[in-house]
Amino acid sequence: MITISKEDYLKAIVRAEAEGQAAIPAALAEGLRVTRPAVTAALKRLRKDGLLRVTKDGTILLTNQGREIALRTIFRHHLIERMLTEIFGMPWYAVHEEAERLEHAVSPAFEKKLVEKLGAGNTCPHGNSFHLLSDAERRKRGLCLLHEASAKKKYRVDTIYERDRKLLEFLDQHGIRPGTQINVQSQNYDSTTTMLVANRPVRLGLAAARRIWVAAG
Repeated sequence: MITISKEDYLKAIVRAEAEGQAAIPAALAEGLRVTRPAVTAALKRLRKDGLLRVTKDGTILLTNQGREIALRTIFRHHLIERMLTEIFGMPWYAVHEEAERLEHAVSPAFEKKLVEKLGAGNTCPHGNSFHLLSDAERRKRGLCLLHEASAKKKYRVDTIYERDRKLLEFLDQHGIRPGTQINVQSQNYDSTTTMLVANRPVRLGLAAARRIWVAAG
């Protein structure tokens, strides 16, 4: 039986892979905010179910079945976020947490209706496709992190890290969201980025700038 907990673990493993982190118990414990013993017990259950295997060095690898479940959960999450913003008008910075709760309750029939209503190919409110991209894949598409952007050039915000509600609200207050046009003025000695957003000066610290992917032009 595939429980909510199992879906969460499988999804967390796929996300860790996409973000370039080693999928190991310590990283899962931190990402899911659970204890190491809880992770160990969960991994044993998932391995018994044939959803993953653990290598000798502790790296977690999903089986085809485990990956399919994870990607299906991510797709439902993506649809729920879009439903909440496009149909119910929720703020883009508020939908991730709601989708985390609702994604597990979506039946195949309701998922089909959401796809018919919203379409399957668009991005979520944070700019992400349901096909999670690694940093290397983003760079191949010409994207860079905001703190790497060149001074005196214009960029468009492509995607923003979605699992930090305070960051999303902070950026929204400054008018920064996916699709926003920005004009980078300078990369400063104190690791801040100065830019113009709707002709207003905004200065972001490194912690925020490294969570924002931008495209030139």
